[in-house]
Amino acid sequence: MKLESLLKLNRTIRVIGFDDAPFIRGAGGNVSIAGVVCAGTRFEGMVWGEVQQDGFDATEVICKLLIGRKFLPQLHILLLDGIGFGGFNLVNLPELADRLQLPCVTVMRRQPDLVAVEEAISRLPDLQERQKLLHLGGPIYDYSPFFFQVVGEEPAVVAGVLQRLTDCGKVPEALRLAHLITSAVMTGEAARLR
Repeated sequence: MKLESLLKLNRTIRVIGFDDAPFIRGAGGNVSIAGVVCAGTRFEGMVWGEVQQDGFDATEVICKLLIGRKFLPQLHILLLDGIGFGGFNLVNLPELADRLQLPCVTVMRRQPDLVAVEEAISRLPDLQERQKLLHLGGPIYDYSPFFFQVVGEEPAVVAGVLQRLTDCGKVPEALRLAHLITSAVMTGEAARLR
């Protein structure tokens, strides 16, 4: 069922939200990521994987965690905490949406400073590939309190879905839980995210 219909009929929306674990910048190696599955704002399950810090495998890792596995057929939408994991391991948003056959959304807590982002990625290898992935994410929409990019759905519909998936504050519950879990696993404690 389409997201717009689920909203109108007040049906449960099943979502997976991905966030990366805390890591030491410049240390290299892999960074853990968690994908938390929620029915609305209720926790239902989780996947766990690793991406290379500042690498190019984030899209592939997320696909491997979902394709052919039990959660994908139940999902209506996928949320990412920003477009980059493990630093600047950038997700190819159109490819992810196409391979998973799901609307894919990057959610940001504030309007990103794109000049600072460009400056940061200019210090890494394969600058042109990273710039291409950044631009593939598309425009950043401002539907207060949410800033997001989306492939596979209309921005106005996504804004309504994000509100439905958020318990309090401005972070959808699946992303909030992914953040708490990755922080607790890596550091031994987690603080709430608003």
